[in-house]
Formats: sequence, C-alpha cells, structure tokens
Amino acid sequence: MLKDFLYLKEKNLKDVIELLLKSYASLFSGSEQTLKRHSLGKAHHRLIILIDNNPGIKVTKILNMLKVTKQSLNRVLQDLIKKDFIIQKKDEKDGREKKIYLSDRGLEFANNLFNSQKNRVLSAFKKSSPDEVHYFKNVLKRILE
Repeated sequence: MLKDFLYLKEKNLKDVIELLLKSYASLFSGSEQTLKRHSLGKAHHRLIILIDNNPGIKVTKILNMLKVTKQSLNRVLQDLIKKDFIIQKKDEKDGREKKIYLSDRGLEFANNLFNSQKNRVLSAFKKSSPDEVHYFKNVLKRILE
C-alpha cells in the first residue's frame, strides 16, 4: 500500500518537472527556425496555437489562459496583425470585446508549425496504449487547474 504513494515523493515530482521541461524544449525546437524566418518568438507561437485551437477566442480569455498582461498580449497581437496572421472582430453581443481568428495566412502558418511537432507527439502516442494517452492528458489538464 505504501508503494502506491511513491509517485508523490519529492524526487519523483522533481523528475516529472524536469521531464516536462525537456519535453517542451524538444517539442518546440523544430518550429524555432520557422518562427525566426518570420521574426517571431515563443509568445507568438503560444498565441497562434491557442487561436488555432479556439477560433473566435476573446482577448479576456487569452489573458486568463496565458496569464500575461494586456500590454504584453497587445504587443504580440499587433505583431501578428501586421504579418496578416490574425484577424480581430468585435463581439456582436459586446462591442467592447474582440474575438481573434487566424487569417488564411495564419492558418497556413499554424499548420506548418503543427506539422513540425506532430510527428514527435504521434510517435510517442503510437508507443503508448490508448489508456496511457488518456491518463497522460488528464494529468496535464490537472496541472493546469
């Protein structure tokens, strides 16, 4: 019964945090060249992923999800608007709110970034059982809570 709780030991937690860090670095390293060619960085990448997965996302929701200031978000948004990667539309219900979408150019760029990461995730998933993938996703979701 005691062995059931060994995963809660501090050393294991540190190991998991290190694995998350290394996984993040490995997963996103392939897209760095694509981002650099467009003079974009990690903040732009995170925002593109978020908008791609949540078309029409409101600025307030982005602020809450990414835990950034309005000023830093606005800088990244303006960069992406200038490059014609995103479109802002006023919310029909509340004109003060803006909804953010990827433009056609932004969708193509997002797909290029996704393709540079897809094979690594797909390979890991293929080496895992459906249950392992499901449990992994659940743990990641709980980390976000």
